[in-house]
Amino acid sequence: MWRINMTNRDILIWLNSISGIGNKTINKLYNYFENLTDLWNLSNNDIMKLSFLRSNVKSNIIKFKNSIYYDDIINKANDNNIEIITILDSNYPLKLKNIYDPPNVLYCKGNIELLNKLSIAIVGSRKATYYGKWVAEKLSKELSEYSICIVSGMALGIDAIAHKGAIDKNGSTIAVLGSGVDKAYPKTNTMLYDNICEKGLVISEFPIGMKPVAGNFPLRNRIISGLSSGILVIEAKERSGSLITAYHALDQGKDVFAVPGNINSIYSKGTNLLIKDGAKIITCLEDILEEIIEINSISKEKKMNYDNLSDKEIMVLKSIENGPIHSDMIAYNTEINIIELTSILTILEMKNKIKALPGKIFTVVN
Repeated sequence: MWRINMTNRDILIWLNSISGIGNKTINKLYNYFENLTDLWNLSNNDIMKLSFLRSNVKSNIIKFKNSIYYDDIINKANDNNIEIITILDSNYPLKLKNIYDPPNVLYCKGNIELLNKLSIAIVGSRKATYYGKWVAEKLSKELSEYSICIVSGMALGIDAIAHKGAIDKNGSTIAVLGSGVDKAYPKTNTMLYDNICEKGLVISEFPIGMKPVAGNFPLRNRIISGLSSGILVIEAKERSGSLITAYHALDQGKDVFAVPGNINSIYSKGTNLLIKDGAKIITCLEDILEEIIEINSISKEKKMNYDNLSDKEIMVLKSIENGPIHSDMIAYNTEINIIELTSILTILEMKNKIKALPGKIFTVVN
């Protein structure tokens, strides 16, 4: 069967579910075609001529380019009470829209209103010590009492304890998975998964049925940090996924908090290293709250002056206001071609409205 009236939104969902196609490939297709419906209407021969795609990707696009496959995705979502949000939707979280490489599609199971709630990420070692578990439970419960949402990855150890602490206090929590949201991972967290689906929110950028491939977990870390006003690391090895999440937070202009630990413990080497690199030492709830209150006050009081700016300059500036953002995403958000955008960015720099950071990242001038 052939669906004639496929929208850009439909095609985003369709592409995201095809094996071999990830966020970056979707962005390449979006940049190549003025409208994604042009891809849907392309002949098989013309698809095979797309030189920037791998052969297996082109073959999969041709194989699954039919309405039955798309309808099956939607039916699976409905059957599993999963809501699909795309970057084109009005309810897509602004916090994610302005990070580098925002997910084009989010699969959500639970309360999607939590996506816009004030949040702190709590991450740490899977093999946590008694001390680490105690700190994670204590701080997650205390933050929940202040109506702060706890974001984590539902892994064993610190992640699971942080989610559970929030639930125990009737607080809110978001689990960001490195697999499809239709099943718990790891399986030992099935009860926790069910509780979060009922009382919080489970999300993933990976399609329904996606297995927990190792490479997915570093990717999901940017979403954990992107949803949060700050990230708290409780116990981590010197090389761990928790540190990747912390560095994502730094790239996004977020605060990084770390709990100091035993200098002889391998599970404290990562947190102690973060502290040496400038992360704020956390010894009690108040250490976090004073930073979060300051962040909220600044964001509410900060008002951008748009005087003497053109309509397009204002559009670009608004795209940058919510945090450091890559020029490719500014072009994507504003639909301004890259040549014109480069000129506008230069003008805004000259007017001292923005500043350029390494890697084509731009941020507003405080």
